[in-house]
Amino acid sequence: MSISMLSEQLVAAGKGVTVYATTANGLTELPVEIAKPVLVDGVQVIYFKRVTKDHTHLSPSLLTHLWRTARDYDVIHIHAWWNLVSVLGCFVALIRKVPVIVSPRGTLSNYSFQNKNNNIKSQMHSWLGKPLLKNCFIHTTSNHERDVLKAMLPGNTIFNIPNFINLVKNKFSGYQPTDHLRLIFFSRIEEKKGLDVLLDALKSVSIPYKLTIAGDGNSEYVSQLKKMALDNGVAAQIDWIGFQTDNKYQLLYDHDVMILPSYDENFGNVVIESLSVGTPVLVSKAVGLADYVDQNRLGWLCETNPASVSAAINNLASQKAGIIRIKEYAPGKISADFNYANLAKRYIDMYTQVIK
Repeated sequence: MSISMLSEQLVAAGKGVTVYATTANGLTELPVEIAKPVLVDGVQVIYFKRVTKDHTHLSPSLLTHLWRTARDYDVIHIHAWWNLVSVLGCFVALIRKVPVIVSPRGTLSNYSFQNKNNNIKSQMHSWLGKPLLKNCFIHTTSNHERDVLKAMLPGNTIFNIPNFINLVKNKFSGYQPTDHLRLIFFSRIEEKKGLDVLLDALKSVSIPYKLTIAGDGNSEYVSQLKKMALDNGVAAQIDWIGFQTDNKYQLLYDHDVMILPSYDENFGNVVIESLSVGTPVLVSKAVGLADYVDQNRLGWLCETNPASVSAAINNLASQKAGIIRIKEYAPGKISADFNYANLAKRYIDMYTQVIK
């Protein structure tokens, strides 16, 4: 979403943007024309067939086309890492002597190195990734991510600009506190998001609450989490509602607090989505936007462990006035800080500096 909105806002500002993408659509392929420019929401996109069906996304035709056309562009902006489109695309662009910006989007975090395929990642980073990245400009989306990348790539120029977030235009009203706390976890359900920590924390929550879990994930992992809730004696307080789309802003507004106890989060789009409708957040200090939340008094912070999360939830019983204050204040603050035109100007300034 953030990359799409960035492309759309750059086009709206009169800049020429072309997106090279594979046909990857999970385990299937997008039903699109191959290797022909098409307009998607005003942005020129060229789709290329991939030959692997996993997260490597190898696409020889994309890389070949990039080799032929790289010098048609002033800047090549690569989003994410640890796949063969990003890494080999970076290699091609540098060989063709075009300035490259890499937005890791969480893929170069300490958590990423310690998590899945950590040995492969470490070797790939040492032999290929780091030498390539040393010749790139880096774009991060939060102070937290910037600090990690500064330590990893001390000689690189780093630009720190937040994500574009789809801010809802209509204003919500009618919020009323209830005799129980209405909590919501709104995210993909995967290990990184810390939902297991939240479910363990609920055993020690002493105040009345209801938790809505909105999102989906690997069915086996979701089943494990549901069993955990049952074993912990908290299943009756939880409503698993699955993936949500068009109604997500109303859903967020209808709750008192959105909880994201992630082990690692380079930004955290849902934090801004929640605050944009006025719903305060309780986030772990590992969430990229934690310092923004704390500095602007838009919610509360916790550690990524059950004791800290349960203590923070219990503390919310005395925060009803704070919840109401944030409900009223947050939408205006988010609208000002994540204004589309202002963000677009910051990205354009970044590209201009890189070209110079």
